[in-house]
Amino acid sequence: MTLSTAAALAAADRARIIHPYLPGSAEERVVMTHGSGCRLTDAEGRSYLDATGGLWLAQIGHGREEVARAAYEQMAKLEYFTSFWEFSNDRAIELATRLTAIAPEGLGHVYFTSGGSEGNEAAVKMARYYHHRRGDTSRTWILARHKAYHGVGYGGGSATGFPVYHEGFAPMMPHVSHLTPPWPYRSELYGGATEPEAVTDFLIRELEERIAEIGPGNIAAMIGEPIMGVGGMLVPPADYWPRVREVLTRHGILLILDEVVTAYGRVGSWFAAQHFGVTPDIIVTAKGITSGYTPLGALLVADHVAEQLLADTGFPMGYTYNGHPVAAAVALANLDIIEREGLLDRAPKIGGYLHDRLVEHLAELPVVGEIRSVGMMLAVELVADRSTRAPLPMLQPMLPDVIRRETGVIVRDCAHSLVLSPPLILTEDEADEAVAAMRSVLERTLPTGELRS
Repeated sequence: MTLSTAAALAAADRARIIHPYLPGSAEERVVMTHGSGCRLTDAEGRSYLDATGGLWLAQIGHGREEVARAAYEQMAKLEYFTSFWEFSNDRAIELATRLTAIAPEGLGHVYFTSGGSEGNEAAVKMARYYHHRRGDTSRTWILARHKAYHGVGYGGGSATGFPVYHEGFAPMMPHVSHLTPPWPYRSELYGGATEPEAVTDFLIRELEERIAEIGPGNIAAMIGEPIMGVGGMLVPPADYWPRVREVLTRHGILLILDEVVTAYGRVGSWFAAQHFGVTPDIIVTAKGITSGYTPLGALLVADHVAEQLLADTGFPMGYTYNGHPVAAAVALANLDIIEREGLLDRAPKIGGYLHDRLVEHLAELPVVGEIRSVGMMLAVELVADRSTRAPLPMLQPMLPDVIRRETGVIVRDCAHSLVLSPPLILTEDEADEAVAAMRSVLERTLPTGELRS
């Protein structure tokens, strides 16, 4: 079968591929065939500005030939061998050494996976196994938060705080308890509190009460995204994570930071843990570690946790592609580019420019409630009424679909917000293009979510 035309590719896709979150009745397909920088080209030859970085991950942009060369050279040398038992490879060792050098102090060990969902599964198991090895076998509970997203496995998926991701998959993993998320714009969640410190006070009080309710000796870990991505790019008050860390440490509960989205320069530092001034026990990473050029994930594990995992027979779980040498080579090339091109510094600089343009051109629109950002993570929260902050209904066609079809700019909707997470190499001209595209649609958006013609 020769798939030589855009129509043939789309037809074959509809006939063969099960897409995440796409019903079989959906006819439209956007078949990407090329990428360069922040641009994508589909099978029909149409160009797009990628303002989402794929799924929050294209740190260095698309089409970097040196990354392709790194993969080719590694494949020609050693394409794969297992990392189970005593086996390893030079590239995985080199990458682990590189990661521990840039990690927060004390996170001196690395466990490789193929992506974020695998990583969160491993982290939950690590936390429980850590306590088991120490004799605290009753510590099985995991604290998480509403509106959290921790992947699609049963461990991480149970910690995910959206009912829609549980519906039809139940029963989920037991012993998971969800807390209120830090979302200062929604002051009604905190009894009307609006000051950041008051929001944190509410959340810490709730955390202490939940720990007392479950029993501190029954809780293994709390897992959380430093900035909640799928929840709508929710940024916590500055004192939130340090105060959470203090409470958990006092009760012997591990802290897992899910940095699948935030790591590797997205917020302007290697890890959001560094941005918020907190050291967790486990950091889960993926996505930006290779900028999406190959699947790879890596857990950065505190030395005191690793000591328990490595005792006796070791940590009894593994993935076929643990420490894959080609993925490790790609990750090393990706990290080289991030360092050489100064993308850690560029993220807050160009992200700040993009934020200012969003405020300048969108803030006065009736459907825009709040604009928030950290580095190259930005969100425009949409409301039906600015005085009540009632969420804007998301009617069909979805606003990101309209923006893409009309302007060629790809953005994403997350929890009543339009979210941008472009490559860190985005230019000011491209930032202006993204803002203009969003305004062209939002200025026609009614409080019902419908568009004026």
